[in-house]
Amino acid sequence: MTCTGCSGAVERVLEVSRRVALLFAEKVEKVEIDLDNKKVFVTSALPADDLLETIKKTGKETSYIGVKQ
Repeated sequence: MTCTGCSGAVERVLEVSRRVALLFAEKVEKVEIDLDNKKVFVTSALPADDLLETIKKTGKETSYIGVKQ
């Protein structure tokens, strides 16, 4: 992820995920994009695997690195 276009794509799919999740009483509470370090931080009740699958829909490489400290 190297540009605002890339981060915008991630934000858009996570927003759709957040809206869908609201239907199931779960939510994506917060999304932080760190372009410099090519990382996305998501605060959510959703499982990490579900979030990764959603982000993969942008065509970007994804991996889970753990909980933000």
